Amino acid sequence: MSAADSAVFAAAPGLPQAGELLAAASALLDPALESARRLTGGGEAIDSHQVLTGRLAYAATEARAAREVLRRAQAAGEEGRASPALEATAVAAAGELVASLQARLAPALDDLELGDEAMERAFPAPLRALLRAATAESLLRGIGRDAILRGGRCEPPLDETLEQVRGSVREFAEKEVLPRAEGIHRRDEDIPEELIGKMGALGYFGLSIPEVYGGFEMGHLAMLLTTEELSRASLAGAGSLITRPEILAKALLQGGSEAQKRAWLPKLASGEIMVGVSVTEPDVGSDVAAVKCRALRDGAGWRIHGPKAWCTFAGRADVLALLARSDADAPGARGLSLFIVPKEPFAGHAFEMEQPGGGRLSGKADATPGYRGMHSFTLNFENYFVPGENLVGEQQGEGRGFYLQMGGFAAGRLQTGGRACGLAQAALEETARYVAGRLQFGRPIGDFQLTQFTLGRMTARLAAARAISYAAAVAMDEDERAAAPLAAQAKLLSCDLAVEIASQGQLMHGGWGYAEEYPISRHVVDAQVLPIFEGVKPILELKVIGRGLLAPA
Repeated sequence: MSAADSAVFAAAPGLPQAGELLAAASALLDPALESARRLTGGGEAIDSHQVLTGRLAYAATEARAAREVLRRAQAAGEEGRASPALEATAVAAAGELVASLQARLAPALDDLELGDEAMERAFPAPLRALLRAATAESLLRGIGRDAILRGGRCEPPLDETLEQVRGSVREFAEKEVLPRAEGIHRRDEDIPEELIGKMGALGYFGLSIPEVYGGFEMGHLAMLLTTEELSRASLAGAGSLITRPEILAKALLQGGSEAQKRAWLPKLASGEIMVGVSVTEPDVGSDVAAVKCRALRDGAGWRIHGPKAWCTFAGRADVLALLARSDADAPGARGLSLFIVPKEPFAGHAFEMEQPGGGRLSGKADATPGYRGMHSFTLNFENYFVPGENLVGEQQGEGRGFYLQMGGFAAGRLQTGGRACGLAQAALEETARYVAGRLQFGRPIGDFQLTQFTLGRMTARLAAARAISYAAAVAMDEDERAAAPLAAQAKLLSCDLAVEIASQGQLMHGGWGYAEEYPISRHVVDAQVLPIFEGVKPILELKVIGRGLLAPA
């Protein structure tokens, strides 16, 4: 770090002052939420106030991220692991989030019956000046210069065990995944079996499965770091492989019988069995309770009949975690059950299989601009037989599939926050290296103020995404059900920021950012899927985060 940047960081607001900005944000957000609760009848009339609810859900997410980024920086300082750059980045991240929250709520103040007075009370002149200082151009340019010097590496410090996890996964990802990433993307290849086998041998699929069932149970943060580092090398080539087994494992741990746990969890933990998750249908997306694919009783088992869509990794998968309607007379979610559907693994972009009893399953991968390697399939089941013991929870699990699946989705959203952080980190590193070496007008473009400012904002925003994602992981270890809304917030914010960071990185590459020979183009198209899967952005805002915020205490 240069002496000039040290001076910039020293002159910036400190963590306690940034905390004052967070308090001001709460002073604006809290009455806004209270007013919205009255307007929506405790969340019952959200659909009559969708735009307002979306604003509030996002603002609350930004406030939580600001709190977590400051808390993480404060803890690092208390443990002697902070640096001037880390604290300055946390302050800038909090400032950016609070400024966005302020701008997001301002147009809604009349709808909330609060008026300009609420903004003035929360942000009087001294706090407006403090907010300008926390988002100052000079501060963000200093953070950007520091990021360029570091080659974009800006990971927060962790305890010794977690540092070892991150370091070992990074070494594996750089050695085994990164050299394959471009080939998988450009040629739309399958993920190499060798890669899956090595990840299984290293225990990556069992990080949240208890030891008694063959896992390692290192906790959700270790799992998140693993996902992050794999996604840094390739979102589609490794970073998403852990998510599907994790979703099924959560459903089994929450509602599976003891026999099912002992039969399936060790195989999931070792990577012996790979999983596809089959919930979405051609006419059913976010409205999961409207699933129509039927499960019909047939002797000692069930016959699955109907289409499914966007089933990622369905070709290679050994089993599908499938949500189907087992009771046609039960309305909505109450008629759904979750099944473990065995199938043969297939390579390529299409497959068909027939059972001796006449059941049939076919699948075709949908062509996508990014996220290649995982391959998302449209499936069709024709009287496909599933043994009765493969109904998750067995007899007690009938009709509970929606709730078991939602529990798994909370873990999937957490994982997606980690995937977003990893992709954003990769985009930041590619951009920092590029601007350091690209000469224009006789100078590296990293010497120009606007480039530094942009890199600084990218760095601060990644710090915010990490902070809320790591906080959600820690909360999941304490109480998975209670942490589900925070996992949704982590997914919401991190995925949007990953799209923004990758797109800014592409712009910094200029014309070469549009060329496939530069990895930034892969990061951009891969990032586009992040706000869509594991809960599309508007549904998270309205039905998950918004509903939770506006429900009566």
